Amino acid sequence: MKSWKHLILKTGIVIIILFSSLSSQAQLPKLVFAPQWLPQAQFAGYYVALEKGFYKEAGIDVEIVHPSANKQVTSLLASGKADVISLFLVTGMTLKNQGMDIVNVGQISQHSAILIVTKKSRGISQLSQLNGKKIGIWKSGFDEVPKALIAERKYKVEWIPILSTVNLFMHDGIDAMTVMLYNEYDQIINCGLNENELNVFPASRYGYDVPEDGLYCLKSTYANKKPELKKFLQATLKGWDYAAKNKDYTISVVLKRMQQAHVPANKVHQEWMLNKALELIRPGNKGVKTGELKEADFLEAVNILYSRNRIKPKYTFTDFYQPLK
Repeated sequence: MKSWKHLILKTGIVIIILFSSLSSQAQLPKLVFAPQWLPQAQFAGYYVALEKGFYKEAGIDVEIVHPSANKQVTSLLASGKADVISLFLVTGMTLKNQGMDIVNVGQISQHSAILIVTKKSRGISQLSQLNGKKIGIWKSGFDEVPKALIAERKYKVEWIPILSTVNLFMHDGIDAMTVMLYNEYDQIINCGLNENELNVFPASRYGYDVPEDGLYCLKSTYANKKPELKKFLQATLKGWDYAAKNKDYTISVVLKRMQQAHVPANKVHQEWMLNKALELIRPGNKGVKTGELKEADFLEAVNILYSRNRIKPKYTFTDFYQPLK
């Protein structure tokens, strides 16, 4: 009889502890984060922060959702399906000027990864030799910086929209192509061209070192969930720091994410992407901390957008950037 009573007592205690734990987790405030593209190592720090429990340790329940290839991440924000999203700086600024009431709450990327690449066999070894040439260019946030760079120098080029793949470049359908250092540049190399067969013109080398991936939310979300957003940023930076120190683990997490989303996953390419993404996060000599937006970078982006007559800013730096302090 005593043993049965003892067993019942122990079972009851276990059940109470279990329900208490579940109740505690259920009470954590929830944030839904949406990166601007499909799963890949560009977003490794977020995956690691989730897998290692950094968000839960910070006191928030985070869910990561991705937009589809034909759906803009901003639609998730506008519909309330995401609380915070990632966007290029120039994209966020353009959207705000168009009336979307968003604010930047953290600047993860501190540098530009945009390159214009040519084959040496095409005889283009200087930026000026792009004058009169055909340049392939990606849409949606990737085009402002290279177009501003070319326009500033008054080169006449034919911009050829690229929807997917580097095939047009590989088959000489265009003279040059805009690529991301962490992505399409490595794809070109994987397609069979060696680095010494390419000429590369980084936007940053020509005065256009404009940061890219930043964190954005609606202004109303910032007002209502500032403590949660602060915890999210801090845990995310912890995730990126862990990723830098544990790359093999991080790649395994990235590949799992990609496989779950049925996205083609190449381990070597994802390793390249992770290394380059980590380089972009470091502020270097910018005089800001990791995760902060420098006002000079904001003003440079204003100049780029203004030079192309895309926007005349209706907001100031302090309206746009809301640091989580």
